[in-house]
Amino acid sequence: MSAVLTPPPAAPAGPFGGLVRAETHRFLARRFIRVLLVVALVGWVVVTVLCLLNYRSAGPEQLAQARQDQQEQVQLSNQGREQCLADPTRPSDVDPEQWCGPPVTADQFPLRQFLQPPPFSLTEDAPDGAVSVAAVSAALAFLVGATFVGAEWSTRSMVALLFWETRRPRVMAAKVLVTAVAAALLGLVMQALWLGLAGLLQSVAGDDATLPDAFWSQLLGTQGRGVLLALFAGLLGFGLTNLLRNTGAATGVAFVYVAIVENAVRALRPAWQPWLLTNNAAALVLPDGLTLYLDDRMDAQGAYQPVEYLLTSGQATAFLGLVTAAVVGAGVVLFSRRDLH
Repeated sequence: MSAVLTPPPAAPAGPFGGLVRAETHRFLARRFIRVLLVVALVGWVVVTVLCLLNYRSAGPEQLAQARQDQQEQVQLSNQGREQCLADPTRPSDVDPEQWCGPPVTADQFPLRQFLQPPPFSLTEDAPDGAVSVAAVSAALAFLVGATFVGAEWSTRSMVALLFWETRRPRVMAAKVLVTAVAAALLGLVMQALWLGLAGLLQSVAGDDATLPDAFWSQLLGTQGRGVLLALFAGLLGFGLTNLLRNTGAATGVAFVYVAIVENAVRALRPAWQPWLLTNNAAALVLPDGLTLYLDDRMDAQGAYQPVEYLLTSGQATAFLGLVTAAVVGAGVVLFSRRDLH
């Protein structure tokens, strides 16, 4: 009698939704993620207290004194300009407006800079705060995505998971989906918290200035792009850690890239700046994109003029999307093909 070799039965696999629920439970059970979110919440409370202490609405007397100081500053600046125009040593072949500058007006000296402590300005401070919150949420999302998959590799539970679901692309798709949703929610919650804090500061320590047209659409657009940046950062943290199989190694590589590689590129190859990740991250969130100074070029008069390049939010979105897809995709392909031990 000859023995017939039969393949072992495949492990039963449930629906994809069940796998996503299991990965969500794994995500929520990570102690480091809980600690990280608690630390972020404590930091937010500290920021709120500091903002309430550093901003204050101005009374009528303070406003009057600030307007007087503003006018004095304008007069002093214009006196210096008049002296420049009357200077006999001023080059005659140079336009006086270019050499001495245009007349100074009160708009060039915001009233709030003469108030101590200054009032909170929803027009000026809210967009800047949204950009700062986007940077912080992106850093947190990177750490969350990195530690989520890094814990799977460090505890060897990644191998055990494949006994339950043998189809590796499904496993990785569920993990990527959970990471993406978590990173986007993190960015959304932080932007919502900033919007609430900005409203609180405006009500208790604001300048009562009239908001310009399209202010809310521009602010919400900035916040929306901040949420998109958090999504990219979370997936990059996940993908890089999945490639290296170690959270510490992934964060170390990210730190070396940001602190050393990018600064070296800016110093040695400034023309490569449009391809740097942090520049694209800034261009994505900033309302008008990011203006980069790539080089100096001599004009027809023999003067050096800076070479500028405007990196728009659309370009940054496309670039960051391609980089994120490449890193995550490489990790998925290697996970599907390489031996696990």
